[in-house]
Amino acid sequence: MQRKKISLIFLAVVLVGFMFSIKETRTAHAFPACSGKACAVIEVNSGKILYEKNADARLPMASTTKIATAITVIENCDISMTVKVPQEAQGVEGSSIYLKAGETLTVKELLYGLMLQSGNDSAVALAVAVGGSVENFAEMMNKTARKCGAENTHFVNPHGLHDDKHYTTAHDLALISVHAMKNPEFRNIVSAKSAEISNEGTGHNRIIYNKNKLLKNLDGATGVKTGYTKAAGRCFVGSAKKGNMELICVLLNCGPMFEECKEILQYGLSHYIITDIVVKNELVGYFRPVNSDKYYVAAASEGFSNITQADEKEEIRKEVVFYDNIAVPLKSGSVVGILKVYREKELLFSTKLYNIEDIK
Repeated sequence: MQRKKISLIFLAVVLVGFMFSIKETRTAHAFPACSGKACAVIEVNSGKILYEKNADARLPMASTTKIATAITVIENCDISMTVKVPQEAQGVEGSSIYLKAGETLTVKELLYGLMLQSGNDSAVALAVAVGGSVENFAEMMNKTARKCGAENTHFVNPHGLHDDKHYTTAHDLALISVHAMKNPEFRNIVSAKSAEISNEGTGHNRIIYNKNKLLKNLDGATGVKTGYTKAAGRCFVGSAKKGNMELICVLLNCGPMFEECKEILQYGLSHYIITDIVVKNELVGYFRPVNSDKYYVAAASEGFSNITQADEKEEIRKEVVFYDNIAVPLKSGSVVGILKVYREKELLFSTKLYNIEDIK
């Protein structure tokens, strides 16, 4: 189907202010140095990488693995479901919430044990409950990773205990974390400073505390997960939000992980701004079917935000293309064109345009 470009200048007459330039200023600042083996900083809403160091190196990630474990569980079961702890979950090495074989907890309780206290026993119990076995669940985690665009990640277990075939990259872990943080249940769990979960047969509940120190010492902190093994070193994924911008910082094998993550997030939140360029369902132009004398309104299917340093000038251009041969009758929601966003000649974003009403 041929396409017909509609001049943005013309559209500015039809829809006030449709074409515009965004002037933003930024200075040539640099993120604070990362002493770890690898680092990645990503903005959650735009998906834009702001800083990377050795971000494509395959490295062990210890218990930051559990970000993928948790989101895979949440997306594949009812978290109110009751789980009977299998024998293989009792006594798993490393950090634990001291589950006993045969006791029952909800999936949600096990997720708190997984993400706050980093229970390796919780990880195994969840893997068996959702995947049938640790091995099957690891394959589910790998599918989650691919869905997120993480092509250099491979999971063989749900807890992150060392295995040479279990690895990720800082870049991949950032993508997985962005995906996870967009899930409300996941966000609620990883932002909790503590939780109370059942402890069957004892007469009292377990009180567990989040190992993520950032939640206590950084305003706006929102998550997400710590990790440590001898092979992986200290690993951390931290996040914080200011206004409409949320940043995630991934640090792999970084000794002062809390201190550096805090400094990096503070820098990013104070030196960058995010601007909504296209709002989902925003009315963006008029089109006229070939067999009609009337013009009808089209809206954007998806939104797009652009993130820049706070004091750099940047010009953003939007272009609308309506398809030829659009004819009535036309159902509401029919695709009628495409909207593209450019920085100079670079295509930043595109989305389909749809008509907002039934046209007879």
